[in-house]
Amino acid sequence: MLAVALTAYLLPGVGIDGFGWTVVTAIVMGIINTIIKPVVSLFALPVNIITLGLFSIVINGLMVELCSWLVPAFHVDSFIWALAFSIVLAIVNWVLSLIFK
Repeated sequence: MLAVALTAYLLPGVGIDGFGWTVVTAIVMGIINTIIKPVVSLFALPVNIITLGLFSIVINGLMVELCSWLVPAFHVDSFIWALAFSIVLAIVNWVLSLIFK
């Protein structure tokens, strides 16, 4: 949840309306990444192999867009901001995992 809040604060094209919605966004994003993302990744495996794994970034952006569609208080201005959110979120998660080891 902290990573989602920090990433939304860092990027001007992404916003969350309040602390409670940050919790909801983090939970929905966790559910999406646990249930839906593996299925989409499996179907996109041939494209992912051809692009040497770079299509995974697009899949992550699509999962962020899906989360913004499901959570009314999580706003992403465009698909480019969704891609940026997924990349920055991965970096913030990595940094936070180093800090809170």
